[in-house]
Amino acid sequence: MPHKTFLAFIWPSLFAMILFIAIPIFSVGYQSLFINHEQIMIEGETCGPFGCTTELSVDVEAMAELRETQPQGRFNGLGTYTNSTHLAVDEITEIVATSENFGEIRSRVMNLPFYKALAFTLAYTFIVTPLVIVLGFIIAVVVNSIPKMLKGPVIFFSLLPMIVTPLVGSLVLFWMIDSRGIIGAFLQYLFADPSLSLKASPTLTWVTLFVYGVWHSAPFAFVVFYAGLQTVPQDTLESAMVDGASRWERVRFVIIPYLMPLVTFIALMQLMDNFRVFEPIIGFSAAASATSLSYLIYNDLRAAESPLFGSAAATSMLTIVGVIILLLPVLRRNWREFNRKS
Repeated sequence: MPHKTFLAFIWPSLFAMILFIAIPIFSVGYQSLFINHEQIMIEGETCGPFGCTTELSVDVEAMAELRETQPQGRFNGLGTYTNSTHLAVDEITEIVATSENFGEIRSRVMNLPFYKALAFTLAYTFIVTPLVIVLGFIIAVVVNSIPKMLKGPVIFFSLLPMIVTPLVGSLVLFWMIDSRGIIGAFLQYLFADPSLSLKASPTLTWVTLFVYGVWHSAPFAFVVFYAGLQTVPQDTLESAMVDGASRWERVRFVIIPYLMPLVTFIALMQLMDNFRVFEPIIGFSAAASATSLSYLIYNDLRAAESPLFGSAAATSMLTIVGVIILLLPVLRRNWREFNRKS
């Protein structure tokens, strides 16, 4: 293809990517280098019948003038990335120097906000993603083998978790696991423990969030795998049947290798989505037991006094770096496979 034709074909997509992806990321990265201005205080005196008292108050006019001249905030460089709410470089150095064993180091590091959120985010990503792929594939194989008259209703009910808005779906499950909900009440009856609560235990809260993540995302994997199953060469399957291959052997040696590109695609999508987990934490009110990197951004932007734009921007950039690191092995494998075929 001539270069002019290629550029004419790709420039609209390239322009959109620069406008809606590259420029916002650059803007967020620039904002992460700044923090909120320090408040300018003025001293005033209030007098009453019993004497005068000195009070400090914010100089509103001076603050407004400062924000007008420096709207991005006060330059902080990489200080936001290394402070106690993010990478906590100084705190970790102190922990390593004062702790006696690895278990104590791990325990103290996991109490730092960023690393606590990172631990849940990674656990959610690496547990939910493979389960979604496996469950979606199993559902697709089962649905593909049932009679045609039943496929329509089964497909509809299989897609319901994906149709429901994530926040609404998490709220529904949150009400179900409540002590007055159907799941919560059944578990109390099953274990004969009226005080049993899935919300009270951090471990059970994590498990509940993982279950919700699989339930909500499995339909996406099912749809992709089901579409791929319709393109599997029937001649190859029939040849395998003639050679005496069992159903499991046909799935293992014919269907799975044929659908491996779809596995890679689903893995890419799920890694990106799961690393940005946010809605279930809000829906389950689980911030006390589980926080994610996206929740830290949300928490900074809803700060009581003023939004912490610099802190939120720094967490966003660290999240982007984390997504890139997660995707590199998969993209590298695809690149090698592409070069091998070429």
